[in-house]
Order: sequence, then structure tokens, then C-alpha cells
Amino acid sequence: MQDHEANFTAAGTNIDEVKKKNAQSGMSYNEVKAFLAETTGGRGTAAFSDTDIEAVRKKLQQSGNDE
Repeated sequence: MQDHEANFTAAGTNIDEVKKKNAQSGMSYNEVKAFLAETTGGRGTAAFSDTDIEAVRKKLQQSGNDE
């Protein structure tokens, strides 16, 4: 049985290790945007938001399937 060969960039960066660390690092940029869209965005400012939360969720789910 052969060992899994790691993928490296031309500069020598281990791609698989970077992906692993990114997955463990917390929310992604898009997840933060969705989280902020779901919250008030600030005290008393929810009435001024025109963000469609369901549209954001659907877009995030679709982009998550593209990876």
C-alpha cells in the first residue's frame, strides 16, 4: 500500500496541510458575512437592514458545495 503523497506548491507549501489548518481556524469570510446578516448588525439597526438572510444562506450552501 502506498502512502498518500502530499500536494505541494512550486514554493514548497504543503497544500493539504494548509487546507487542514484552514478548516480548523474558525469561520470563513462568507460565514462571518452570513452571521452578521443574521444578527442585528448593531444595537437598534436591524430595522435599516435590507439583507435577505435566506438568500445569503442559500448562496453559502451553494458555494460550500463547489469546494
